[in-house]
Amino acid sequence: MSSVLLLFSIHILLVQKGSSAAPTCQTTCGTIPIRYPFGTAYGCGHPAFSKHMKCNLGTLEYYSSTRTTSNNNAYTVSSIDYASSTVIIIDPLMSNCTEMKNSGSFTLGDETPFTLAKENIFVLLGCSTTSPMFDSREDFCDTGSGSRVCRGMYSCRGVTGIGLPQNAPISTCCVYDYPTGIGLGYSLDLPKLQCSSYASVYEFGDEGEPMKWKFGVSLNYNDSYNYSDACKDCEASGGFCGFASLDESFSCVCNNGVNTTTNCFGQGNALSGTMGLKIQTMLTIGGLVVSWMFLLLQCR
Repeated sequence: MSSVLLLFSIHILLVQKGSSAAPTCQTTCGTIPIRYPFGTAYGCGHPAFSKHMKCNLGTLEYYSSTRTTSNNNAYTVSSIDYASSTVIIIDPLMSNCTEMKNSGSFTLGDETPFTLAKENIFVLLGCSTTSPMFDSREDFCDTGSGSRVCRGMYSCRGVTGIGLPQNAPISTCCVYDYPTGIGLGYSLDLPKLQCSSYASVYEFGDEGEPMKWKFGVSLNYNDSYNYSDACKDCEASGGFCGFASLDESFSCVCNNGVNTTTNCFGQGNALSGTMGLKIQTMLTIGGLVVSWMFLLLQCR
C-alpha cells in the first residue's frame, strides 16, 4: 500500500478583540522608571499626562500647552518620586550657580495636571530697578531670608553670564516663594517683569554654599490620577496602562503594542483580548491561491 500525503502551507491565525497601538509603552526612559500615570508616548499612561510628557531619544521631556514640541523648547524631567507624587523638571534656559544666562519665560501651561511644589524658591536675576517686582505698594520680594539667597547667587562666578560682576549689589535680585500671582498657569513673563534671568531652588543642602543647592522646578500631581482596578489588573498581567486615542477610554497595552480593554493574561505578554484559533490551509495551483478552513490529509 502506498500513501500519498498532500502537503499544504498551514497558517495559524490568532484572532483577537483589540486593536494595534502605534507606540509600545516602555517602563523606562533613559534612567527614569516610568509607571502610571506617566508614559513614554501618546497612548501610554493617563491622557492628562501624555499630552505634556514624552520620551525623546532616552530623555523624558515635559511640554506646556503653550510650548512647541521642538527639542529647544522642552523642559527636561530629571527625576520622578512616585511615593511623594513629585516630578523635578529643568528648564535649559534657567540659571544656576555654575552658569547663568538670559532666560526665556517659564510656564507650566493652563491645562497642566501639575502644580508648583511649595518647596520652590524662585530667584529673579538682573532685574531693572523699574521692575514691577520692586513696587513699594506690593510685597513680591522676600527681603528677609531672600536677601541671603540673592547674595549667594551673586557670589557665583556664573553671574558674569548675565552681565553682572561677581558679588554685585543684590538690588537687582528678587526672591519669592510661590508665584501664583504672576499669571495664569504658573507663568514667569521675564520681559514683562524686566528681569534678565531666573533660577529655581527646590532644596538647600547648605544655604551658605550655592554650589550645593539643588536647582530645578519641583512639581506635584494629585491623587485623582491614582490606579484604577482595571489598571492594577493590566499591570499584574504584564501590560502597561494607557488609553484609546479616539475617546481616551482605558486601554491595556501589551508588550507588542496591541491594545485591549481588559488585560494581557494568557497572551504571553504578546497579544491581548479574547483570542481564538483558526487553522487555514493554502494551496498554490498555477499561481492561484486556494484556501480552506480545514486541514486536508489523504492517506491510502
